Amino acid sequence: MKIVTLGIDLAKTVFAIHGVDERGKVVLKKQLRREQMAAFFANLPHCLIGMEACGSAHYWARKLQEYGHTVRLIAPQFVKPYVKSNKNDAADAEAICEAVGRPNMRFVPIKNCDQQAILSIHRARQGFVKARTAQGNQIRGLLSEYGITIPQGISYISKRIPEILEDAENGLPGIFRQLIDQLGRHLKELDRQVEVLESQIQAWHQESEASKKLAQVPGIGPITASALVATIGDAKNFENGRQIAAWLGLVPRQHSSGGKPTLLGMSKRGDTYLRTLLIHGARSVIWHAQRKPGTGDWLTNLVARRNKNIAAVALANKNARIVWALLAHDREFRNDYAVA
Repeated sequence: MKIVTLGIDLAKTVFAIHGVDERGKVVLKKQLRREQMAAFFANLPHCLIGMEACGSAHYWARKLQEYGHTVRLIAPQFVKPYVKSNKNDAADAEAICEAVGRPNMRFVPIKNCDQQAILSIHRARQGFVKARTAQGNQIRGLLSEYGITIPQGISYISKRIPEILEDAENGLPGIFRQLIDQLGRHLKELDRQVEVLESQIQAWHQESEASKKLAQVPGIGPITASALVATIGDAKNFENGRQIAAWLGLVPRQHSSGGKPTLLGMSKRGDTYLRTLLIHGARSVIWHAQRKPGTGDWLTNLVARRNKNIAAVALANKNARIVWALLAHDREFRNDYAVA
């Protein structure tokens, strides 16, 4: 029997395979080791293959596409309802096989190597930023035990440490001074690592026409633009701007029943990193708009009647829709654009 649809439960070493024919009858259930995957799928007739969007999924999707197969990646939360009874590798593969054949299933776009590379730099930068913040908070907390306070802001720590170490009248023990000096050097090294990765992101941004196009939108800089381009890929995978805003979790959660709509707070679905960048960019636009009245009628009126946090999310939602319009229709951003 010819295999029409096949589900793969990805793993580190052993992969579970589940295949069905055009009538949905099971014709293949087996396990393959990693070194057997290439030979098996190279000799398998072309079919539809589904996988969960997890670790190494994009690599295997590109690999199987080279053999002529049609590959679809599914978010794990959409596969879970199809798992019957207890969870195991075979049951997961069967659930993936069933989910990928559903006509209304949503799929994750497959990323190419360049997209994965720039996103890896973003993730590494994010890790260094978190480590830098934690290191700064540790230094601030240790100094507070000796009655020395430092104003908020990571920049104040590097400025104040030399003054604190040179002050012979603050009563700090010698061993503690050595510790603060060591932690200060570590903080500078983390800061240097962040700058190096940001320069790599800037270089990639300058080479990407789509990224430079998005950076023209107020509230979107090179870091946000490059992350959006690399994550979204082909914007035509989304039907409209509302879908991409919902995909980023910038819309209200809904809990409606009996014909009565009930909207809650932000859904916070999707990529937390992208959503955070868009909201922080929106906060910056609001901060500047309040100091320059008349810069934007819609934003000014929104801030006047609603909380700043709500206004920031609303502006981030609007920017997400603009991003879709620019990428999907290959347009340039116009600040004076108005619907006819």
